[in-house]
Amino acid sequence: MIYRFSLQSFLTKAFAAFLACIVFGYFIDNIMLALSMAFFIVLIWNYRQLIKLIDWLWHKNLLYPPESEGVWGHVYDGIYRRIKAYRKKQKKLNSQALQFRDGAEALPDAVIVLNKFYAINWANKKASRLLGIRWPADSGLRINNLVRSPKLSKYLKKANFSQACKILSPYSDDVELELRFMPYGKDQFLLMVRDVSQSSRLESMRRDFVANVSHELKTPLTVMRGYIELINDDENLPPHWQFSMSEINQQVDRMDRLVKQLLVLSKVEVAGIDDIENKVDMPMLIDGVVSDLSLILKKKKHKLKLNVNQDFGLYGLESEIKSACSNLLVNAINYTDDGGEITLSWFEQRGNWTLSVQDNGCGISVLDLPRLTERFYRVDKSRSRDTGGTGLGLSIVKHVANHHNARLHIDSELGKGSCFSIYFRSQDVYSIKDGKNKEA
Repeated sequence: MIYRFSLQSFLTKAFAAFLACIVFGYFIDNIMLALSMAFFIVLIWNYRQLIKLIDWLWHKNLLYPPESEGVWGHVYDGIYRRIKAYRKKQKKLNSQALQFRDGAEALPDAVIVLNKFYAINWANKKASRLLGIRWPADSGLRINNLVRSPKLSKYLKKANFSQACKILSPYSDDVELELRFMPYGKDQFLLMVRDVSQSSRLESMRRDFVANVSHELKTPLTVMRGYIELINDDENLPPHWQFSMSEINQQVDRMDRLVKQLLVLSKVEVAGIDDIENKVDMPMLIDGVVSDLSLILKKKKHKLKLNVNQDFGLYGLESEIKSACSNLLVNAINYTDDGGEITLSWFEQRGNWTLSVQDNGCGISVLDLPRLTERFYRVDKSRSRDTGGTGLGLSIVKHVANHHNARLHIDSELGKGSCFSIYFRSQDVYSIKDGKNKEA
């Protein structure tokens, strides 16, 4: 078999055969007849090789092609080498596919490969236990046709897979499943399904505990506040007791703020996705927050600058957005020295809409930045106690941002101030003017 084709050798042989035909035709005194006979012989030989090739491709289940000389030897050799390379590649792909399946079967979660129409291409055994999907029996069927859940159908219709979808198991209402869709390969999705019943129950117990304890603390705090006010009304109260009652009153106020923050945080954590479809008039909301905190601003003689776009609002939950805006502004007030500057903005920036609060206060160390949104974390504990800080404000802001598909960004330098920004998606913003025109 020939393994290398040489154009020069082929042309040399062809020219030699043509020259031999000319010489033979010269001897028989008929060059055209000699050329015709040579052409006829070459034609018959080529057709014979074609028939052998067709027979090998269609009728014989053999890896090795027929033997031949000349150009057809090169053709057979080329086909054989292509088939060999293809089989080698196919073997490698099969090995990789087998490794993927073995790895997927070893995972504690259900793994399902879907095409761009959410039809099943492959599923591991755990998919049968969690969702009842059998492979290959259910191959080609859409996932939402097998798993009947209005929540899943709505989730697929939105096609926003940045957050997981949680549904109840088709077999038991006590089992909660978390579904995560991830782009995989070309026009495919990798669906990971996990049983999160235990973690959800623990999280629910934690939230219920915080909410219940917060509610229970409100009553004794109210009673304590009443007795403190009653004692303070006594004009004959000794000075040292007046000072003690003042300290107790401050601690009761601080405890009351902590209880309120815990209640807000518990509500934000359990908020549903459907709650963020209401229209929030951002300019009006910001005016309301500034008005509520105007007395504190005047007391500390802060200079507040407003950079608010009056034409656009936000789809979301007004109480949560107001809580986030209020917490950011209160933080800026508390951590900015008297007479400082604070800028509250609502504007478009690089395709996103930004709600930001910037100050020229004490700033935050680089070491403290990653932990700012943790519950009860406070950079300066002594100053937080003086200002009544609870360490929950930024945690609430972070949950509000996540709930509204937004992102909290903190930019700060020690001694030079801070800027807290919430970046909202452009599709979550609406034109206030358009809404007023429609109402008119």
